[in-house]
Amino acid sequence: MTKTAMNYLSALPLRDVRLTRGFLAERARLVRDVVIPYQWEALNDRVAGAERSGCVHNFQVAAGEKPGKFHGLFWQDSDLAKWIEAASYRLATHPDPALDAELDRLIATMAKAQGEDGYLNTYFQLVEPHNRWANLRDCHELYVAGHMIEAGVAHFQATGKRTLLEVVGRFADLIERTFGVGPGQIPGYCGHEEIELALVRLARATAEPRYARLAAYFIDQRGRSPNYLLEETRRRGEDKLPWHMFFDGLATLQADRPVRELAEPVGHAVRQMYLLAAMADLARDLGDASLRRSCDALWESIVRRHLYITGGVGAEPYGEKFGEPFDLPPDRAYAETCAAIGVIFFARRMLELELRGDYADVIERSLYNNVLSGMSLDGTKFFYVNPLEVVPAVARRRYDCHQVKTQRVGWFGCACCPPNVARLFASLGDYVASLRPDGLALHLYAEGDLRFTLSGKEVRLAVRTDYPWTEEIAIEVRPSEPAEFTVYLRIPAWCRGAWVAINGIRSSAGIFPIASGYLVLDRLWQAGDQIVLTLPMPVERMRADPRVSAVAGRVALQRGPLVYCLEEADHGANLAAVRLPKDAELTTRFDDALLGGCVVIEGRATRLQPGRALYDAGETQSVGLPFRAVPYGLWANRGEGEMRVWLHEA
Repeated sequence: MTKTAMNYLSALPLRDVRLTRGFLAERARLVRDVVIPYQWEALNDRVAGAERSGCVHNFQVAAGEKPGKFHGLFWQDSDLAKWIEAASYRLATHPDPALDAELDRLIATMAKAQGEDGYLNTYFQLVEPHNRWANLRDCHELYVAGHMIEAGVAHFQATGKRTLLEVVGRFADLIERTFGVGPGQIPGYCGHEEIELALVRLARATAEPRYARLAAYFIDQRGRSPNYLLEETRRRGEDKLPWHMFFDGLATLQADRPVRELAEPVGHAVRQMYLLAAMADLARDLGDASLRRSCDALWESIVRRHLYITGGVGAEPYGEKFGEPFDLPPDRAYAETCAAIGVIFFARRMLELELRGDYADVIERSLYNNVLSGMSLDGTKFFYVNPLEVVPAVARRRYDCHQVKTQRVGWFGCACCPPNVARLFASLGDYVASLRPDGLALHLYAEGDLRFTLSGKEVRLAVRTDYPWTEEIAIEVRPSEPAEFTVYLRIPAWCRGAWVAINGIRSSAGIFPIASGYLVLDRLWQAGDQIVLTLPMPVERMRADPRVSAVAGRVALQRGPLVYCLEEADHGANLAAVRLPKDAELTTRFDDALLGGCVVIEGRATRLQPGRALYDAGETQSVGLPFRAVPYGLWANRGEGEMRVWLHEA
C-alpha cells in the first residue's frame, strides 16, 4: 500500500512463531485449551452462574434459525466477533478440525443473518431496524462492524477461507457507500473508535486501498466543525449529553476537536487507544507525517504522565477515562483490561514504524502486569478493572456499578474484556519478533522457535529461557546455509549491566552497538551459533514522579518486567499499616507450590498497631513481620482479600 513499506518492521506470520514452554507459552496454551472453549460455552449461554451473553442466540434469531428476542446490550455482537478472532488465531497456530467446523457453522449462520444490502448488527436488525445509523454517538454500530471486520480478516488469514471475509467485505462496502461527505452520505463517525483500525487490516488483507481511505475519512472527520455528533444530538431532540460525558463533553469520545490537535490523551481510555492504533496504522500505510507527529506526541504524553506502573491507563471509573496528567490513584484506578490491550495495540504499531525499545518495554509492562491480571490462573474468570490497591468492602461500596470486582467473575453483562484477553494471548506470536530488511528483532523473550526468510535463505531461531523468572535467554541460530544478517535483541529499560555471550565468549553487552534499546549483533551466522543474553533482575524499589501525589513517598517492588504486590492471604487485613524499612534486605526464591509457580520477594517489614483512639498525639506502635510479595498479574487467585502495590517506607 505504500512504496516505503519495506522500511518498516513487520510481524512474522503466526504459524512461524511457536511458543513451546514457559510463562507466556503456558498462558497461550491456557487460552487455546481452556479459555476459547470456555468462552464459546459462555457465548452460547451454557456456563452455570455466569451472566447470560445471548451472542450466538441473537445471530440464530436474526438468521431465522430459531425463534426469540434479542438479548443483551446493543454492542453484544462484538463479543462474539472477538471470540471468532481468538479462535482463528488458535487455528493458525494449532489446527483443530472440530473448532474449524464449529466456526464454519457459526459463519454460515452469520451469513444468513446478514441483510441484503450487507448490513449486519443483530440489535438493530431485531430491535430497532428503523434507527440504523441514527445514534452514532452512543450505539456502537461502527464499533461492532469493526470487530466483525477484524474477525473476518483473522479467519481468512488463519484458514484461507473467504466465507467470513466476504460477509464483512459486503458490510464494509455498505459502510463505504453510506459514510462520507458526498451527496446523500452521512458525514459522521462512530462514538467508539474501532472501525478505523479494522478497515486498515481489511485493506492490507484484500489489497484494496479504498478501505484505508475510508479509515482515513473517519480519522479526519472526527471532531471537525460543524460537529456531527452535536448535530446528531440536536436532531434527536436531546438537550444534554449523557451522564458519562457530563464533565468532558465530546472529549470523552475524542470528538471535541480534530484528532491531530490532541496534545494529551483524553476521554474513554479504550477508545483513545484504539484511535491511536488506527492513527499509527495510517501514518504508516498512507505515509501521513502529520498523523505520525500526533502519534509521537501522544505516546510521550501517555508514557510520561498517564501510564500506571502496571502498564494500565484510565484513572477514572466514571467514564472509564483518562484523568489529569500525573493523576494516577492506585485505589480507584480503573485500568480496564481492554485499555491495557489497547496500549499494546498502539505500542506494537509504533514499533512497526520504528524499532525503539521503549515501545516494546511498554508492551511487556502492560502484558505481564495489567493484562495478565485480567484472567484467572484457570482461565475461567476475568477482571474488567485492575486497581493497584483494594480493600474489598470499600471497593464494593464505592464502585459496584462500574464493573469493579474484588474477585474475578465468569462473565460480564458487558463482556468486552474476556474475549479481548483471549484474542491477545492467542496471537502472542505477533508481538514476539519483527522482520526487518536486514534481519530479525526480538521484542519479547519466551521459549519457542521462530522461522523467517531473508534473501531467499531460511533461518530458524531456537529460544530457550525461563524468563521472566530467570535472567538468561539462550538462542541458537540455524540458517539453512551461512548467511549475514542482524539479530536485534531488546535490552529492557529496567535492565542495567546486560551480558551477552556468542559461542561461549562472554562480554558486556556494551561492547556491541546498542541502537534505540536493542543490542545489534551483525555477523555471518552459521548453523549452531549460540547467543546467550543475560538480563540481571535485582529487586528494585520503584518510585513515582513526585507529581503523582497519590503515591508520593511510597515504593513499588519490581523484578525484571514484573510488578509485585502484597496480598491479605499472606499478611492479614489492613495492608495500609505495613511499612517496608528502607534498609530491609529483599530476597527472591522460586516457589513452585504458589500460584502455579512463581518467584516471590521476601523480607522483613513492620506493621503499625491499632491506636487507642481515632486520633492520638502519641507515638504509633509497630511490630515486625515477615512479608512476601507476589507478581501483581497473579493476584486474587487465592480468594477475596486486600491487595496493595504501593508500599509506605519506614
